[in-house]
Parts: sequence; structure tokens; C-alpha cells
Amino acid sequence: MSTLTIRLLAVPKAVPMLRYAVREHLGTDASPDAELCVSELLSNVIAHLGEGTPVTLRVTGRATRTRVELTDPDPRVWPVPRQATDAEESGRGLALLDAVALRWGVTQGARTKTVWCEL
Repeated sequence: MSTLTIRLLAVPKAVPMLRYAVREHLGTDASPDAELCVSELLSNVIAHLGEGTPVTLRVTGRATRTRVELTDPDPRVWPVPRQATDAEESGRGLALLDAVALRWGVTQGARTKTVWCEL
């Protein structure tokens, strides 16, 4: 099984770099859903924990079965799905994740949490 691991700071300019890395790892045919999930997970860290938060992205597997994980250093702040209104510009990230992933969840560590999804 092939694994891509990237450690970085959660900043907006990292989103296209991560999407590119996922595309290179999985191939262009398999990557659109994984790229979307990576974008949403990183955007959630930026929005809820702040720019500059250290994170680790792991993408395991290939085209037929892929697991995307994003680990951050705050085990207390868990993602909470919500219903965004038509007028709101944000709040749809977890709904998108839920729509494209086979399943997703959160794993809590002693000093970290990992939000993951399987495609």
C-alpha cells in the first residue's frame, strides 16, 4: 500500500500544493474527490484552529480505495456538521465530505485528533 505523508502549516496557500500532491500520488482519474476532501479538511483547520496550525496529511492507498487523514494538535475541537443557509458563504465542508466519502470520522489521540475519510 502506498502512503503519501506531508507535514505542513495550515495556511491558505498550502491548499493548492496539497491538491497537487494528492493528484500526483493518486493520478488524475482518481484524485478529484480526494482533492476536495483535502481542501475541506485543511480549510476547517484554518477556520477553527487558526492559520499556522501544524498538521500532517496522510493519503493511503490508490485509486480503488483511498484513505485521507489530516491530523492537528487540538484534540478538543471536533468538526461538527451543520446546515448552512443559502446566504452563508461557509459551513458546507463536512456536508461535501459526507457526500463524496464512503465514510468519515474523527480519531482522538492524547494530544492530537485526526479527521479521516475513505473514498
